[in-house]
Amino acid sequence: MKKGSSFFWLIGLLLLVDQVTKWIILERVPLYSSLRVIPGFFNLTRIHNKGAIFGAFSQTGKPLVFVLLTAASFIALTLVVYYFVKTPASETGMKLALSLILAGALGNLVDRIFRGYVIDFLDFYIKNKHWPFFNVADSCITIGAFLLLLHFLIRKQECTPSSSA
Repeated sequence: MKKGSSFFWLIGLLLLVDQVTKWIILERVPLYSSLRVIPGFFNLTRIHNKGAIFGAFSQTGKPLVFVLLTAASFIALTLVVYYFVKTPASETGMKLALSLILAGALGNLVDRIFRGYVIDFLDFYIKNKHWPFFNVADSCITIGAFLLLLHFLIRKQECTPSSSA
């Protein structure tokens, strides 16, 4: 197996997990209904998000917002693919972060193109304070972005000359 091909497997696996979990939610949870998993903390609640990650811009319902979000998704995906291809296989931290972002972006883009909305269902809350609904793809994007930021911070720290007094 080619060095670095494991990242393609990871992207494919995460995309599959994202789409399978969304399909299960579509089949088992009616729209706007919840299945209590951990009372007072976590539900599976099906919503259709026509906006961006964590529901940003979801209340507009305007076709222009859909077109702009879909175009922005394609542009972002293109940039991430470019950086993924340009990143040497030896940069495993960077490749991992970009793989997570790619898998998440693809998962939500598949929904947006084929359904016209993204299925969100992870509902964390304490009392009546809910975190915005999200899904596996959103989790991949968020974790990937965090790892990317961490990678750049570590790299910057390694490149910054320390001053000796």
